[in-house]
Amino acid sequence: MAEHGAHLTAPSIGDDRPSIFEVVAQDSLMSAVRPALQHVAKVLAESNPGRYGFLWRWFDEIYTLLDLLLQQHYLSRCSASFSENFYGLKRIALRDKQRVQRLASAGLPQKRHWKSLLFLVLIPYLKTKLEKLVSSLREEDEYSIHPPSSSWKCFYRAFLAAYPFVNMAWEGWFLSQQLCYILGKAQHHSPLLRLAGVRLVRLTVEDMQALEHKSATPTPSQQPVCSVKEQVQSAVKRALGGVAFSLSTGLSVGVFFLQFLDWWYSSENQETIKSLTALPTPPPPVHLDHGTDSPLLPKLKTVCPLCRKIRANDTVLSTSGFVFCYRCVYMYVKSHQRCPITGYATELQHLVKLYTPES
Repeated sequence: MAEHGAHLTAPSIGDDRPSIFEVVAQDSLMSAVRPALQHVAKVLAESNPGRYGFLWRWFDEIYTLLDLLLQQHYLSRCSASFSENFYGLKRIALRDKQRVQRLASAGLPQKRHWKSLLFLVLIPYLKTKLEKLVSSLREEDEYSIHPPSSSWKCFYRAFLAAYPFVNMAWEGWFLSQQLCYILGKAQHHSPLLRLAGVRLVRLTVEDMQALEHKSATPTPSQQPVCSVKEQVQSAVKRALGGVAFSLSTGLSVGVFFLQFLDWWYSSENQETIKSLTALPTPPPPVHLDHGTDSPLLPKLKTVCPLCRKIRANDTVLSTSGFVFCYRCVYMYVKSHQRCPITGYATELQHLVKLYTPES
């Protein structure tokens, strides 16, 4: 009975509901982390494409995996995501009719825990992939990458026509929920919290004391185990816990630096950034490594390095300066996300169409 009582606390009658500024700030924290880490991955990929190119090609998957470990660590230990815990918030059951509330150190009920993890990690990943798909389909439709007889053409044109309205409805759903939260008509500022069955409240003094006590108490994985199976499970838990702890510590220390990077790489500073972080001039063809899979440049300047034919719809990669056929370089960059000559990390947005007086 005493052990059960250690995980419960009387509900605070005072104002435990966080302000709109607190909940929006914790939302913006994680949205600032992603572009900052993406820039780091891009710089590494550009400095050494052979060794770090995979960081750029698989950034979404790597980030999602690390985010999964981080959020799982905080949800299980603090009943909150990383950003919510950073701002002194925790999650509690939305329809908890009990007269007592669980302490943050007790964690969420299992069903709400997995729902929270799903909406924290999977939904942002799917949204990012959907936005990239829409951007890619728009490029293909604008420049007729797929032949007109393609059976998918009518489908993805209808999809592209409907997507802006679906996205507007999604954003409007979140905006209306925030307005209801400001007016005191809702217990949560995000529809995802309602779907997860939780709401945000401030940490109490009892929560903080329980979290400190939990950090000082040895976990089951730190206690001696006997069987080989238990030893393997303990080692895996320690490894995953160590990765999650390293991520949380690194983000906690570098959160202000990440916020600075988000401001530094905002639209107002793009001209300054371009002049400070311009890519080096690619080496002349004689210095290209013949042992790699990069195609050698043709002798004729009007020939595409990929298809070895006279270029059609000349397109230059802004990351390297080399010119190709639009269709050739589009399909290559879409598949490999790098320049076929230099190996620099490249996206479809780096394709620039060239128009000569003759065309």
